[in-house]
Formats: sequence, C-alpha cells, structure tokens
Amino acid sequence: MARRYRQYKITVLILSFIIAIETAFIVYLVLRPKKILPVAIKGKIAICIDDWGYNLHNLAILDKIRYPLTLAILPNLNYSQSLAKIGRRRGFEVILHLPMEPEEKLRLEKNTILTSMEETRIKEILMEDLVNVLYAKGVSNHMGSRATQDPRIMAIIFKELKKRKLYFLDSLVSKKSVCADLARKMHLKFAQRDVFLDNVEDQAYIKEQLNKLKTRAGMFGQAIGIGHDLKVTLETLKEVMPKIEKEGYKFVFVSELTR
Repeated sequence: MARRYRQYKITVLILSFIIAIETAFIVYLVLRPKKILPVAIKGKIAICIDDWGYNLHNLAILDKIRYPLTLAILPNLNYSQSLAKIGRRRGFEVILHLPMEPEEKLRLEKNTILTSMEETRIKEILMEDLVNVLYAKGVSNHMGSRATQDPRIMAIIFKELKKRKLYFLDSLVSKKSVCADLARKMHLKFAQRDVFLDNVEDQAYIKEQLNKLKTRAGMFGQAIGIGHDLKVTLETLKEVMPKIEKEGYKFVFVSELTR
C-alpha cells in the first residue's frame, strides 16, 4: 500500500511538473515581444529642390516637411551661404547648383561656366562656388544644356568632384548629355533626374508628376524628381509625401541613389 502511495505521489509530481512547464511556455508565447516584420519598400524616392539662394520666402513651408530633401543652392546670391547653413542645420542634404551654359540665349548667373572657358578658369569658378555653398555633398547643373553635351567641360568638372568625393546630379536638360557615360568611365558617383515636378506651377500638375515619379520608383526600385523653390511645389510636397510613404515608398537623399 505504501509502495503504491509513493508511486502515486511520484506520478502526481511528474504530471504537475509537466503542467507547470507547459503553462510557462504558453505564458512565454503570449507575453514574448512580438517580432516586427520589416515593411516591404516598393521603391526609394529622392526629391531635389533647385534654385535656392534668391530669397528666404519658403523656409516656413520647408520647416513643415519632415522627409529627406536635397537642396540645390545657387552660389554667389544674397542668401546662398545662409541657406547652406540653414539646410544642413535642419537635416536636409545640401548640394551646389552650378550655373552652366545653356543652348538658349538666357540671362546667365554670375560666373556661369561657359564651353569657351579654359580649364584653369573652370576650376577657379567651381572651387569658389564650393566655398560659397558650404556643406555641399554634391553638384548639379543649373541650366547647362550646352555644357552637359561637352565632354571636355564635364571631364574637367568631374575630375575635381572626384578628388573631393562629391557626386554629380544631372538635371538632364539635354537629351544629348554626355554626363552618364562620362561619369561611368571616370568612376564618379552619379545620378540623373527622372521627372521634373513643376514645369507647370499648378498643384494638380505637380501631384500628377509625383504620381509618375512614384510609378517609376515602383518599376525600377528608385527614382529622382526635381522641383524648384516655389511655394506651390513645397506645399504640394508637404501634403503628398506622407501619403506616398504610407503606400510603401521610402524618401531618401539624392546621395543615397548615386551609382
């Protein structure tokens, strides 16, 4: 009888132990930290805003945009230096928006790089402009439809950019641009514009262009849009960028999409 009682106690203890282990495991499953699965990114989008430097009118709107933007600042204007400092301080990416010769007869910015210039003068202008626009991570062309077709001019500029570990963003204002091929040959970090956002200064038009940019990012994994320092452009971005992010797209700086 005593032997059976001992066997019974042992059995009860074993069963209790098993139940305790199972209970502990169930509690662990319920209370353990949930593993957050990464959200699949449909595509990366970089937006560059050109032509900063003329004034400070749109800074209040810029402050309300909580996403990465690349600011292309023109050199030697009244607000070039202060905007470079403001842009960096507020967490945006700053690049030099380098004035370059266009095909059209337009009013040119001070010290626009011309295809007729000697190498020494081109280097001087580039260096002066980089000093004027501090914190620049790269350079893009302002106008430049003639200059970006000229291998000599672009090779001079690219050589200097490579020395300083800067990238070049081709605004692609000419279908005959030599920049992509030349940058590849010279092993320079490079990107080019996919969509102009505000050729028409109208919110409905800009939204449609942003849809095109989103579609391209979805197709190719990334896309770069270029807009301008305009109130309507920045207000539209402030409204639309959160919606695009919710759809699964990620906004990044242009430097993150260079190759």
